[in-house]
Amino acid sequence: MDFSFPVRKIIHVDMDAFYASVEQHDNPALRGKPIAVGGGHRGVVSAASYEARKFGVRSAMPSKTAKEKCPHLIFVPPRFARYKEISKKIREIFYEYTDLVEPLSLDEAYLDVTENKKGIESANQIAKEIRQKIFEQTGLTASAGISVNKFLAKVASDINKPNGQKTIHPDKLEGFLEELPIEKFYGVGKVTANKMFSLGIYKGKDLKKKTLEELVRLFGKSGTYYYNVVRGIHHSEVKPHRVQKSVAVERTFFEDLFDEQQIEEKLLSLSDELHNRLQKNNILGRTLTLKIKYKDFSLFTRSVTKEEYFSSAEQYFKTGKKLWELRPFDKPVRLLGLSLSQLNTEEKKLVSVQLKIPFKEFED
Repeated sequence: MDFSFPVRKIIHVDMDAFYASVEQHDNPALRGKPIAVGGGHRGVVSAASYEARKFGVRSAMPSKTAKEKCPHLIFVPPRFARYKEISKKIREIFYEYTDLVEPLSLDEAYLDVTENKKGIESANQIAKEIRQKIFEQTGLTASAGISVNKFLAKVASDINKPNGQKTIHPDKLEGFLEELPIEKFYGVGKVTANKMFSLGIYKGKDLKKKTLEELVRLFGKSGTYYYNVVRGIHHSEVKPHRVQKSVAVERTFFEDLFDEQQIEEKLLSLSDELHNRLQKNNILGRTLTLKIKYKDFSLFTRSVTKEEYFSSAEQYFKTGKKLWELRPFDKPVRLLGLSLSQLNTEEKKLVSVQLKIPFKEFED
């Protein structure tokens, strides 16, 4: 594969079942048992241990559903101060190697190690060292993906989870992407994957057969993204001062909703999930937006801005319900979403770094 852009060395580090692993590490009585962080009465799961995932328990799942799937599931209240404390230690390890660190959350980040503080040419070796140091200093395991851009590094980090890593070498990108199941492409969710299946797109090689015009017609602006990433093209740089402008959660329903009680239950679930995501990163915001997509794909959004920050799931729910009452139509709903903006995240200057060093060693 020919590259018309500078080849970089990007690592995506992802902690393994972070919240749940912290709880199991700090409380040996929980080790080897299926646990869910969060949940509780009418709540949602923030994180699930690997033992719980075997039963189909997943994050953002209603606690009632999780308990049905795994009757002996143990619910543990979240301790965000503890998770932040460990996350800080992990980031300090990252900064030993590079200042180009883009945190995505408490438990994952991108690192650009094209140029690094230790002068190590092998990105694969850097990832090994980082994972080993994380284990030695926290007792927790991490997985890593290594490749030439953020998209591929993100995909790679999921391949040998937990406690593993995967390098996608520049010379092997084309074959790897052509054989990659479409649902494994970062940015392709369940709904999009099902649409692609219906179009006969099951692997990267199927996606590659579609023209740019076809993909844009079928998927809108996302079509350009799909066209590029299946060819290994993803120019987004690691941004060390990434500023988050909004946090959103939404659900597309398999069956359109019309019943008022169902809508209320979904808003409650979305409010809990939004609150958990915001707490995870210690984020507050002043503007809450309700998004409604109807059966006919018409879209309605309405927002409310307060002088003080929203701070609880109950506030999101009550405000979301008031916004729902302002809707212009009474017709079946296929998607509901809540988002928070005007956040308390501080604006920081983005650091622009030009990276020119080619790959000299990028081992598997």
